[in-house]
Amino acid sequence: MIHAAPAILLLPLVGFAVLTFSGRRLGDPAAGWLATAAVAGSFVASVLVFAALVGHDSAHRSVEQVYYRWIPVGGFQVNVGVLLDPLSITMALFVTGVSTLIHLYSISYMKADPQFRKFFVYLNLFVFSMLALVLSNNFLFTFLGWEGVGTCSYLLIAFWFDRDTAASAGKKAFIVNRIGDFGFVIALFLIFSRTGTLDYRGVFSHLGGVSGGWATAVALLLLAGAVGKSAQLPLWVWLPDAMEGPTPVSALIHAATMVTAGVFLMTRASPILHLTPVSLTIIAALGAVTALVAATVACAQDDIKRVLAYSTISQLGYMFLGVGATAYGAATFHMVSHAFFKALLFLAAGSVIHALNNEQDMKRMGGLAKVLPVTAGTFAVAWLAISGIPPFCGFWSKDAILGAAYGKSPILWAIGVVTVLLTAYYMTRLMVLTFTGQARWETARPGGSPTPGHSAERPAGETQGGHGDHAGEPHEGPWIMTVPLIVLAGLSVVGGLLDLPFLNLEFLDHWLDPVVGHQTNLAYQSAGLKVGLLLATLVVALSGIALARGLWWRNWRRPELEPALLANNYYADDFYSRVFTSGGGAMSRFLAAAVDNRVIDGTVNGVAALARGGGTVLRRAQTGYVRNYALGIAAGTVVILGFMLSRAGS
Repeated sequence: MIHAAPAILLLPLVGFAVLTFSGRRLGDPAAGWLATAAVAGSFVASVLVFAALVGHDSAHRSVEQVYYRWIPVGGFQVNVGVLLDPLSITMALFVTGVSTLIHLYSISYMKADPQFRKFFVYLNLFVFSMLALVLSNNFLFTFLGWEGVGTCSYLLIAFWFDRDTAASAGKKAFIVNRIGDFGFVIALFLIFSRTGTLDYRGVFSHLGGVSGGWATAVALLLLAGAVGKSAQLPLWVWLPDAMEGPTPVSALIHAATMVTAGVFLMTRASPILHLTPVSLTIIAALGAVTALVAATVACAQDDIKRVLAYSTISQLGYMFLGVGATAYGAATFHMVSHAFFKALLFLAAGSVIHALNNEQDMKRMGGLAKVLPVTAGTFAVAWLAISGIPPFCGFWSKDAILGAAYGKSPILWAIGVVTVLLTAYYMTRLMVLTFTGQARWETARPGGSPTPGHSAERPAGETQGGHGDHAGEPHEGPWIMTVPLIVLAGLSVVGGLLDLPFLNLEFLDHWLDPVVGHQTNLAYQSAGLKVGLLLATLVVALSGIALARGLWWRNWRRPELEPALLANNYYADDFYSRVFTSGGGAMSRFLAAAVDNRVIDGTVNGVAALARGGGTVLRRAQTGYVRNYALGIAAGTVVILGFMLSRAGS
């Protein structure tokens, strides 16, 4: 069954190729079903490979398959191949599984869009790029997939490019990620210069004699790339604007692809990180601060998708905190559980938007639990999971990270616990404003036009995803939209079984041990301390829920709880605009005037003027009269003879 590995990559790629060249003949919705079948087949192949690896003992759960030489240049050689180990297969399982559900949901959600086929072309390419990233056996092919998901995110965020905000959001995501990717590229040069290879096995086998400075430089450069992809401070500004894309794209980016790439890279590079404790501390601190800051911003957002976007940034911060605390298993566990409940949150939000004819402002919702019972029920599961309430998966995965953070630094643990409070608060606020209380959508403006500052799924007058036909009471979408919600809700309930912290049920930790080693910050903690930390965070989460319910249950107008500083993301976009956009423009104008015009153009024009002046002087000697030339020759002869006679006399 291990030989099914090529199918994991090839099926989405074949789906992309078929849809590109024959999708028009397939038509709608056949193109969507083909794309869904391709990703579902990739999931089946991933399950087969997983079963094969489980059959091996832990010491032999790493299989490398090389398909052909890609770049053989002198001493530099890169092969196209896959590294099948517990980390890569774990990633492949949840990437393909969650992506299949999102593809299925999209068949109905995007059914009325004129670019239906193109949408699934991009989705299949997105999944292929992510699988290439996680399955690759070398840094360079991982980087190829890394750039692939970046390109696909640009194409999908700007999918409705006829809207200026969508086009700008796509460009913003692409440019911000290029900043982080520069660090990744420099890291590749450093890795090859020291180890002579980019293959993971070869690189990690040459780490015995490397210096701490080299390891720190590589770790921090890789971190720069991860910060861009996973939207951590300071490169976090692109992800909220990515909500301009269709909601299934948001689900795919936030749950199964793109943003998880940074956490994967840090986990894959764990042998390098172990050599540089200072880098681990930086990663942990960065993750904790990002989690806290993003959570505060989420507390003041009214757009349902932007709340979820900032929650993703915050949850990714938890994962980076886990990596910095060397709890790679806990970070991966939270990445998997986050994929379940975050995909559910976005798809359920899409059902709400679908029902309300593109409305995204929570202040124009309310009372939807009565008319959208399946959406409300499944959303409630995801709400409890991300808030950290047992037995849902988010409770177990988040607290595994917090336990490791406590082992590294009580201060980091405290920051994480405050973030738990904020997470429970803003998610309860979202739940209350959307599904309970007065049905404010009954008095909203016709057509669900958004309030100022809030994006809509499609410009007014255009239909999208079957929207625009809900003039009556909102109602549930078809089964093809509700089934993925129910499946993801089930996974959000039972997902905690992957890594329960008692009775030796920590399957995922033991599964990943051959790749990342043992959880050093958890090993010495007593059972009593672990239980105490779990109970403390549970009390904090329940307090956040109670606080939000008390504040928002009866009153949905509370501007004093939504300060402009938080609503505008600490004015980070304004700051970047002034520093880099306006500042860059001012610097460009200065360089154009002082350097280009005066130095460069001045040098070129000065040489030209010198040549022209010299030519003007020399031109006077060219009179055109033969007697003048004869006189010049005679004078020259006299000068030469005089010089020779003077030499002979001496």
